Amino acid sequence: MNQTKGHPKGLYLLFVTEMWERFSYYGMRALFMLYMVQALLFDKEMASQVYGSYTGLVYLTPLIGGYIADRYWGNRRSIVVGALTMAAGQFMLFLSACYFHQVELAKWLMFIGLGLLILGNGFFKPNISTMVGRLYTADDKRKDSAFTIFYMGVNVGSTLAPLICGLVGNTGHPEDFKWGFLAACIGMVLGAAVFQIFKNKYICDPDGNPVGTVPSKADCNTQKASQTGKESNKRTIWMAVGTVLLTILFSVNWNGNGGIFAGADWIGSLIYATTIVMPIIIITDKSLSRTEQARIGVIYIIAFFVIFFWAAYEQAGASLTFFADEQTDRHIGGWEMPAAYFQSFNPIMIVTLAPIFAAIWSFLGKRGIEPSSPRKQAIGLLLLSLGYLFIAFGVKDVQPGVKVSMIWLTGLYLIHTMGELCLAPIGLSLVYKLSPVRFSSLLMGVWYLSTSAANKFAGVLSGYYPEGGVTKTFLGYHVENLFDFFMLFVFMSGTAAIILFVLSGKLQKMMKGVE
Repeated sequence: MNQTKGHPKGLYLLFVTEMWERFSYYGMRALFMLYMVQALLFDKEMASQVYGSYTGLVYLTPLIGGYIADRYWGNRRSIVVGALTMAAGQFMLFLSACYFHQVELAKWLMFIGLGLLILGNGFFKPNISTMVGRLYTADDKRKDSAFTIFYMGVNVGSTLAPLICGLVGNTGHPEDFKWGFLAACIGMVLGAAVFQIFKNKYICDPDGNPVGTVPSKADCNTQKASQTGKESNKRTIWMAVGTVLLTILFSVNWNGNGGIFAGADWIGSLIYATTIVMPIIIITDKSLSRTEQARIGVIYIIAFFVIFFWAAYEQAGASLTFFADEQTDRHIGGWEMPAAYFQSFNPIMIVTLAPIFAAIWSFLGKRGIEPSSPRKQAIGLLLLSLGYLFIAFGVKDVQPGVKVSMIWLTGLYLIHTMGELCLAPIGLSLVYKLSPVRFSSLLMGVWYLSTSAANKFAGVLSGYYPEGGVTKTFLGYHVENLFDFFMLFVFMSGTAAIILFVLSGKLQKMMKGVE
């Protein structure tokens, strides 16, 4: 394939499929916290715990889906199964909202729906991201641009979701939440249908061969060979270590001494323990060469820093939602914009800026001055820190209950959007380029595992949002007001950015000419 031509049509099929999946996810997310508080009458703390556990588990199950795809089903089948399972989950949320007056029944239906969404996402998420890279040759320079375009598809769905699902579901009447969940269900069904109809025609490699099909027996035998004898025993040992670690994390938090692992209930403990143990199991596989181990090591190091990015960034669905609802003046003329609509700001900015960033990387790449992937990640973290610094000064000395201009929250989202474009799509591309083919989906699952830990951690950090004049302390840092709260994220993400930038040269050497 001539690399000077446009992107393959398969990229745009994956774009549309992911767009509908993100429409489903973000449509539900825009209503979920409001549904729990306003319809099921959960308090904010309980709603935040459920939200954090759900979003954490959503990014944990890709490990399972990636493994099954690599060993048994292939990417295509996994994507279809995942999409239909998520559609069933959204339908269960629709039923829950239909019976919200019967709180116990509604709760059970909601938790069943969340379980299906978590399971379905595990099959869907790592496999569709992996397929993007397989549309190109190993040395194709368009991959970063392709993942940026794909990521724009993510945000087209994210843009439409709060507007459409919010329009029909966030009316101020609890009985209308069901229509928002139903809209999310319909979006997921559309995504599955589009992919199923066109996948055989467009999802092909540059030579026209189908990609993402059921793994060959040779590939399966290669993986099985790495799981016999001593390797099998070693994995068993590591699984036992993980179980012990899970128990320790839970016990530490049960005694109230969780520290950075605060909030690790059984779900949180499972997420944190898996985040520590699973990467070790993969990188110690005897079938890996030294070069492959070094490249996987780069994935792990960057994934660690990504945890700090998403833990701060995902406040959009938690503490920043409280800020939008309680301390942001949302009046535009005589109309007061719903707080949920702020969740469309970031994806709208992504859709607007993604082509610009794709062009920037291409422009710099042609002149040999494009930053390395690790440095792009560091830039993303720095921009995240600057976004919180911006809003911190906007709320400095503001009293609780006093509303500030929308410019502060809008400015934060703009700066965070630029940081996200430096980090998220580039990270997906990096994982694909560095992963051995036989572990590509599984390592994509590890990448999302870092997001799982980040989302759970985000829920913990959201708990430090100031309320009622109570002083809260995180690792010795006192949070008394909004300025203190936002500065916590400035310090956290800024420190991570500096350290990653210092390490970027070493990481580039470990990658050994992949870029």
